[in-house]
Amino acid sequence: MQSLTTTSLRIRENQLWILDQQALPQRSDWRECRDVSDLVDHIRTLRVRGAPLIGLSASLLLALLAEQGMKQDELAHSLDVLRASRPTAVNLMNNLDRMKTALQQPDFVTALTAEALRLVDEDRALCESIAAHGAKLVTPGSRLLTHCNTGGLATAGVGTAIGVIRRAHEQGNVEQVWVDETRPLLQGGRLTAWELGELGIPYQLICDSMAASLMAQKRVDAIWVGADRIAANGDVANKIGTYSLAVLAKYHGIPFYVAAPHTTHDPHCPNGAAIPIEQRDAREVTGVSGSFGSVQWAPEDAKVYNPAFDVTPADLISGWVLDVGGVTPAQVREGVFAASLK
Repeated sequence: MQSLTTTSLRIRENQLWILDQQALPQRSDWRECRDVSDLVDHIRTLRVRGAPLIGLSASLLLALLAEQGMKQDELAHSLDVLRASRPTAVNLMNNLDRMKTALQQPDFVTALTAEALRLVDEDRALCESIAAHGAKLVTPGSRLLTHCNTGGLATAGVGTAIGVIRRAHEQGNVEQVWVDETRPLLQGGRLTAWELGELGIPYQLICDSMAASLMAQKRVDAIWVGADRIAANGDVANKIGTYSLAVLAKYHGIPFYVAAPHTTHDPHCPNGAAIPIEQRDAREVTGVSGSFGSVQWAPEDAKVYNPAFDVTPADLISGWVLDVGGVTPAQVREGVFAASLK
């Protein structure tokens, strides 16, 4: 396969490398990903994260394994193993469906490689289109709030919600960005803060529980988040804490936008209640781990509830900004969400 570079993925000499997003921002560690068990471990530990990037990393690895001589039946099994690694993010399922079709071709090696590279190119284009559509909604002097991480670290391109913020900043319309730390893994504090700093976008980091007070002080003009899955009725699964922001935004009359590629929309999922929600390791709440080591602050026997995502109902969302354009609440109420994606 040809060499390839994104913010978080590299292919060099037919080997996949991933940027360890658990080590950022203190270290930029590139880890070799030799087989499916490697990638599953990277996904589950969130060294690889972001719905689009998870799907792309799985697709690229399957193509590389095919080029290295893995047999068709072994590739099919590997595809199924990867599919189970992250249940909430529908991008992974969509990418693997396309790779499964390629795997059924007579020259499946060539087909898998072509499809994996096509998916990367498509994601870059999707990000650019999302950014262009979303930036039109950002007014001059905007103070924006974002949650989790939705930039180039999570995609092959400029990102989704952060892509919108980036383009709006380039147009001179962003005064500053409030960055939620995003519990339990601090992906806002570690990754979004780092990305915005690299891009030269003014930001301030806040604890998740501070967002309400900022809204009450009228210091937030709009909220931009990404999505791991959008149900057929417009309900959105995103990193835990997103629902709280949407409720707060509704109360304070602040626009709440979801930025995502159309591939995140799942027409087979009727509503948010049908979205599987991943439960994560209790240690992510009882302490913290990073490049500095590990710290335990809760009692050793503390029982923990640790869902990775929550669901934001469609009636709390001001607009869905996709690569194919914007979707309004009125369109969703009329049941034409899927039609708008055609």
